[in-house]
Amino acid sequence: MKMYVGNLSFDTTKEDLETLFSDHGTVTDVHVPQDRETGRPRGFAFVTMDSKSAMEAAIEAIDGQDVDGRTLKVNEARPREDRGGGGGGGGRGRY
Repeated sequence: MKMYVGNLSFDTTKEDLETLFSDHGTVTDVHVPQDRETGRPRGFAFVTMDSKSAMEAAIEAIDGQDVDGRTLKVNEARPREDRGGGGGGGGRGRY
């Protein structure tokens, strides 16, 4: 049961999220993506809990809550959409 957690402060850590969500059930994973170039968090995370009821309780309690000065947006994660396979390159035509 994976959730998307958006509008995170760059100061919010993986441990902070695990503590926050564990009040509502068992947290099985926390993933905080980082920017490849800067190594800084990207402002969102994915939190996985062991049951649908725990996930629903966490969403109800945490969505809209202020954490580290930011209002969190929490909802059930949607499957990643296929973003296509890179463009077809814009070759230059001959005139």
